[in-house]
Amino acid sequence: MTPAARLSAAIELIDTIEKDRVPAAKALKEWGTAHRFAGSGDRAAIAGLVWDVLRRYASSAFLMDADTARARLIGMLRLERNMDAATMGALFDGSRFAPAPLTEAEQAALTSRSLKDAPAAIVGDYPDWLDPYFAKVFGEDRAAEAAAMASRAPLDLRVNTLKSNRDKVLRGLAHLHAEPTPWSANGLRIELSADARNPGLQAEEDFIKGAVEVQDEGSQLAASFTAAKPGEQVIDLCAGAGGKTLALAAMMQGKGRLIATDNDKRQLAPIHERLSRAGVHNADVRTPKGEADPLADISGTADLVVIDAPCTGTGTWRRNPDAKWRMRPGALEIRLRDQAEVLERAVPLVKAGGRIAYITCSVLAEENGEQVRAFTARHPEFAVVPPEQTASVLWDKAEDFAKAALQSDEGWLMTPRRTGTDGFFVSVLKKT
Repeated sequence: MTPAARLSAAIELIDTIEKDRVPAAKALKEWGTAHRFAGSGDRAAIAGLVWDVLRRYASSAFLMDADTARARLIGMLRLERNMDAATMGALFDGSRFAPAPLTEAEQAALTSRSLKDAPAAIVGDYPDWLDPYFAKVFGEDRAAEAAAMASRAPLDLRVNTLKSNRDKVLRGLAHLHAEPTPWSANGLRIELSADARNPGLQAEEDFIKGAVEVQDEGSQLAASFTAAKPGEQVIDLCAGAGGKTLALAAMMQGKGRLIATDNDKRQLAPIHERLSRAGVHNADVRTPKGEADPLADISGTADLVVIDAPCTGTGTWRRNPDAKWRMRPGALEIRLRDQAEVLERAVPLVKAGGRIAYITCSVLAEENGEQVRAFTARHPEFAVVPPEQTASVLWDKAEDFAKAALQSDEGWLMTPRRTGTDGFFVSVLKKT
């Protein structure tokens, strides 16, 4: 496909996503199935265009002063790809499979309009109803913080220290241009261009042998801050597909007892194969069966309960840019109830001197510090471990991390703008 034809396809897809309210990933998959002639490079380039439009969904429409799929694509090309009107004009030439030529109004918008006086929600590309929530956390920096959350995310990997070490995996993935991550001692990062194909990590020998897993650096740090130790009894209460379970297992060096469970047994399905590939032998996966409590035999014996809490996912917008436009106010209320419930489930599991690690991939105060304060008010036997103490696991990088991340009395907030990670909140609470 020609570059111009790819633009036409992207406009068609954006229009479908808008009108039919279809998740972007589903729309892209269905388009690829219906257009077999498109090669893998074409599909990757078109997907890159669509995802970038969703990242700049509000600002691109504002720039073009038009609310259409075509306008959003043109605005994105200017804002995200730094393409000027002349360059676009060569692509929008009206030839076969190419978009129609730029109109006078479109050319005028490209040369005369900017985001200089746009509201924060436009500059930051987030739903207007979330502005008070972002203002509470970031104040005048909210547009810049949200704009960073609208940027493209790299591919972050975690080296599995049960199987290998970072230097060895770096050599094995040198052809993918992997580099060490800034904070995590076991992290690797692969930067991806807008239209880059998936590097096919699943076909790499290091992945097949379990030496490396896909995991954002922020998620790696969240696991590190739990300070799971060899010989402890650790419960991963919201294990899902097992990303943090695997990280905890490596921290425990295969010693102790690691129990993984989740209320949604469908989420747990991939964990068995992942644990096997990673060489984890001390994990007990407990899948819910009916109404029975899979942790009924455990009471007051856990050294650590990790809660990767259900949340709005605002911190993962770099990877799921369409999710923010589908988010509704009611979703926050539901998640707040879910978080309070799972925190209550953790309480009877923890022994005296044990701890709860509360983690979200959200940047909203309601899900983070406010949820922790409400919990400690209900349970004064739990006290927040000082954030600077949890960050000490970073050793020589702890001081720089403290300057970069947002610290509160309740814990750490990482953001793409500040730490180069997804948005993660971590609070560790100790039972006194």
